[in-house]
Amino acid sequence: MEIPPLFKQGASARLRVTVFALLSIVMLVVDARMHVLGTIRQGIGTVLYPFQRVAMMPRDAASSVADYFSALSVLQKENQGLQQQQIVNSQLMQQARQLAAENVQLRKLLDMQQKVPVKSLVGEILYDARDPFTRKIILNRGSQQGVATGQPVIDAIGIVGQVTRVFPFTAEVTLLTDKEQAIPVQVLRNGLRSVAYGRGQAGVLDLRFMPANADIQKGDILVTSGIDGVYPPGLSVATVAQVETRSADSFARIVCQPLAGIDRHRQLLILLVEQNLPPRPEPEVTDEKAAKLFKRRLRDSTRDSSGDDANATPKDNVSEERKGAANVIPPAAAPAAAPAPAKPAGKENAR
Repeated sequence: MEIPPLFKQGASARLRVTVFALLSIVMLVVDARMHVLGTIRQGIGTVLYPFQRVAMMPRDAASSVADYFSALSVLQKENQGLQQQQIVNSQLMQQARQLAAENVQLRKLLDMQQKVPVKSLVGEILYDARDPFTRKIILNRGSQQGVATGQPVIDAIGIVGQVTRVFPFTAEVTLLTDKEQAIPVQVLRNGLRSVAYGRGQAGVLDLRFMPANADIQKGDILVTSGIDGVYPPGLSVATVAQVETRSADSFARIVCQPLAGIDRHRQLLILLVEQNLPPRPEPEVTDEKAAKLFKRRLRDSTRDSSGDDANATPKDNVSEERKGAANVIPPAAAPAAAPAPAKPAGKENAR
């Protein structure tokens, strides 16, 4: 009967450990001295390398997944940082462009300030007026800086408007395009004078009551005439954009476009003009009795002429009224009364 392996007895465990330890030491010494096991080691490593790669695949996969998510998180943070930096850079670039434009505008205003012979003050637009039916702006200069009502406001090109209301630290400027604004102008080419009126629309002016045969052409430059005593003469106002003449109309339809950058700039120039206009003459005082007599005679003459000329046209009646008014002599211009007759000398002597 064969004895089971469990019950077989061999060399003890200590003996086997000792034998294997001595064998290992001998092999180490032989390999270190003679390099005999190098080829064997390389062969065994070559055979075991595929098994090592297969065994290390789970570790490498876990490491790759961790690196992927880590890199993804880093890239997302960098992307957000770059986007924020791009926004900041775009804002800085816009501010730089705005500052450059303001610098150019201020330089132009400085040149204009040196060209204008009157004292001037630079103001900045705060906001537009609240009324949507008017063309007005508010500047950051007021009576404390010497601004007064009626002073003109210009930019580097020409007239922008006129100061219409003044507060201690702000001022209201009515633009040329306002429907209640008018400015005396003249054509630079031939000196023809007229008045430009605002239409209430942005970028449009009208030259009203110009004859159809007036010497004005498309492209003519309009400048201030200076006859109003408010605007200095020679400042650019507008350019003629459209001229329409019809045979049936007595006046031409002339549309102009302002030259000044009313809706484009924030800095303007206020001309501190002292308006020393002469006082308005008082109306002539006439005698009340002469005025009443003149009105009564004019009424009587009109009544008589209307009764005689019932079929006359309105123009004929007006001309007759004017003729009758011209023929009436006021009492002040009437000839002096004849002196009283002298008394007889005989009676005087008798007395």
